[in-house]
This record gives sequence, structure tokens and C-alpha cells, in this order.
Amino acid sequence: MAGEKYEKYGRPVPPVDPAAEYMTVQETAYVLRCSVGHARRILKKLGIKSKPGRRIMTNQADRAHIYESSRVGAGAGAVRARSSAISRGRERKASASKAAGR
Repeated sequence: MAGEKYEKYGRPVPPVDPAAEYMTVQETAYVLRCSVGHARRILKKLGIKSKPGRRIMTNQADRAHIYESSRVGAGAGAVRARSSAISRGRERKASASKAAGR
């Protein structure tokens, strides 16, 4: 079951006004249709920070930048997918067989 902090900070929340100038990370994630964790990772990559102990707030320009960077795919906001253990195992076997001269 989800904890109290997750319920408060980890879930996207619909904003009162979707066209508001400033939004929290939770509201930003709701508007961009992504998880709060993904929104936080993108904000960190783009260098959008807040003071320790304060909420991270985004303005309309930040949200537009996040949207464009994630839309492009390979831009600053793109998060690479982890490679699976299966594909890593295949790569190791292929390199080992090449090294052995097979």
C-alpha cells in the first residue's frame, strides 16, 4: 500500500488552473502526462532547482522547455532506457566468441 508521503508528493495532481503561471512538480507531471519521478529527472537534467526544503515550482516557459526537450527524443530531457540483462548477455557472448576466434 502506498505511504503517506507518496500520496502527497509522488502522484500527479490535477492543477486548479491548467494555464496557471506557476505549478508544482506534481501538477506539472499531471499536465505533461508523465510520472512525478520522470518530471523530477527532467527538471534535474535541465538544471531547474529549488532551495533545499522548498517545493520545486515550474513556470510556463519551464514546462514548454520540458515538453519540447522530451518531444524531440534525443534532446536534453530524454531519458535513456536501461538495457536489459538479456541483451547485455548476448553482447558478452558475441564479444567472447569473437575473441576466441569463432
